Amino acid sequence: MALALNVFKTIAETVPDLETEIYTAPVGYTGVVLLAQATNIVTQTETINLKYRRTISGNDIDTEMLKDYPIPESDTLNLLTGKLVIESGNKLVINASASSSLKIVISILETLN
Repeated sequence: MALALNVFKTIAETVPDLETEIYTAPVGYTGVVLLAQATNIVTQTETINLKYRRTISGNDIDTEMLKDYPIPESDTLNLLTGKLVIESGNKLVINASASSSLKIVISILETLN
């Protein structure tokens, strides 16, 4: 059976307070992040971290995209201002200043290499 040319995925969950690999582009596919949004659901400002992670020769190489970025109470933040290409095997890593305070929605198009 042939692989699908394009696959759309949505990640919708609470952001953990521990660094978590939230998405990995599958082997043979490139992920294109179309939308990434975080919402603060509590009554105080919380911060968010977002990284792009590549593994080269067994070593993780992180590129910080957002670091301790504040999201005011009951507010929403677009995590990206454009699209992000995630090459096969590379990852998005995320965490928040407090568990259960931020929720995210990420829309991804996976396209066959």
